[in-house]
Amino acid sequence: MEKFSQFRDKGSGISPFIPVRTPLSPVSSVFQAFLFLVRLPLFLTYALTYFLILHPLPLPVAVRKVLLWGLMGIPGIWWVDLQLDGVRRGTLAEQPPQRFPHPGSVIAANFTSPIDAVYLAAIFDPIFTISYPNTRSVERISLLRAVLYALSPVRFAPPPSARLTTLAALLERYPDRVVAVFPEGATTNGKGVLPFTPSLLSAKSDIHIFPVSVRYTPADVTTPVPGRWFKFFWDLLSRPTTCIRVRVAESIFNSSAAQTNGVSTSSSTDTGSARPRMGAEVSPLSTEEQRVLDKVAEALARLCRNKRVGLTLRDKSAFVDAWNGRKR
Repeated sequence: MEKFSQFRDKGSGISPFIPVRTPLSPVSSVFQAFLFLVRLPLFLTYALTYFLILHPLPLPVAVRKVLLWGLMGIPGIWWVDLQLDGVRRGTLAEQPPQRFPHPGSVIAANFTSPIDAVYLAAIFDPIFTISYPNTRSVERISLLRAVLYALSPVRFAPPPSARLTTLAALLERYPDRVVAVFPEGATTNGKGVLPFTPSLLSAKSDIHIFPVSVRYTPADVTTPVPGRWFKFFWDLLSRPTTCIRVRVAESIFNSSAAQTNGVSTSSSTDTGSARPRMGAEVSPLSTEEQRVLDKVAEALARLCRNKRVGLTLRDKSAFVDAWNGRKR
């Protein structure tokens, strides 16, 4: 991996883009191949049935959550360790509702795997969004697109057809929902937190922003390199179990009360028009705006038990080209 040393963070030495691989013995390989062949048709049939037939139907939220837990049950995602930062085990039920992501709040989650979106949907039933580095606005997407986005190429800007909005506008239109944001803008292997896109700054100052860490054991199911669907399915379906550990920090507020390219976040509406003014290049961040992003990023890094890195989305794009053996 020496040729990828340029993609290590200079301060910490962390490589957030290199895929995680767990060595296997010959006996384990045979067992895992058998497990993979048994699970693959079941998983694909269930997933296609849910996303193509059941998901578009107006099913009750509780039914959707049960179906999603069934989807995660096939590959053996059974045990989920959920904790609130600073709260003793066994006292989760005693905490006030404002201590946990609730309707009208924002989740700022790390982004490492397609499983992230499925798990968040099974717990919070949020509205998913995509963040871009050149705008404070976000693009609302479906659960399926959130899953696919985890293995999609890096995007530096929204496509021409994208319909952009703000977090404030989404919460104003859907006050009974949680909004999920992946502020890093792309996936990592879970070993570092990338610099944030400015999308969290489009939330109003009174909105609770909850940093949420999702970690996996084994970490092979993380997908830092786009397009590697077979490897993801192999790592997911050939292991007897995959453990998810989730940590939720105390909420943080956007004290900067950011303006979105000169348009107040409170006045922006989710009109559905393609590429409004909010999609223009982001203006320089103020000191207070950067402080808000740093505070959320530090909380997320602490929850993930790793460090913030200075590598950007352009570094990831260059790494992917090098990993795939291509040169621009």
